[in-house]
Amino acid sequence: MAGLTDRAGGLPEDKGKALERARHSWEESMVRQIESLRGELAKEVPEMLADRCAGHFTGKAILLPYWDQEVSIHWPGMEITLADGQPCSTFDTAMLLYYLHQADGALPADRWISYREVPGGAFYHQAFQGYSGNRISKAFADDFSLFEAAARRLDGFKLTALAEHAFAFQPLPRIRLAAVLWPGDEDFPTRASVLFDAASHHYMTIDGLALLGSGLASRLVRASIDLQSPS
Repeated sequence: MAGLTDRAGGLPEDKGKALERARHSWEESMVRQIESLRGELAKEVPEMLADRCAGHFTGKAILLPYWDQEVSIHWPGMEITLADGQPCSTFDTAMLLYYLHQADGALPADRWISYREVPGGAFYHQAFQGYSGNRISKAFADDFSLFEAAARRLDGFKLTALAEHAFAFQPLPRIRLAAVLWPGDEDFPTRASVLFDAASHHYMTIDGLALLGSGLASRLVRASIDLQSPS
């Protein structure tokens, strides 16, 4: 199973390699953390943990929607499988375990903030913009119809109160992301941003949120390529 920052077709080689290096570096560091996370989570009461992360405990596993699929987090070993029984990648296993570990039951804030405003995100904001919003604006430019079609292909729902071309996405039950494409004018080019619900840090580490945001950008770019490909 591909990780969240897998390179999309059309992404410049240098940025594609940079994202792959970031993904593999994070994945390698997570290999050392996964067993520790599993041990800590196994001490939790599964029903309470499922409630905090908005999952469902069946008696044998916590079920969670993850992007466009359902995953099972088996109890008490914390092995994670996809709907077809295949194991999750190391990358996505780490992402899901961190989601459970970080979850504190906070409700969505219903307020959108930039990565800069996420606790701990200010220092990395410029880099995050480079591999999220800038990739989206480069892929779509002024083609707002294509942007909206790609967003709907990913089951995004329109945020008319936020901006004319803005969609929300929910990779995990308590983490909401938004992609916004802002029209340019004669003085400023079209620009894009990936935003977060202000409560997202209650459910994911700062680097995990960055990877979810870059993953959303990758998915939108891939959707745009698919939509423009001859059928």
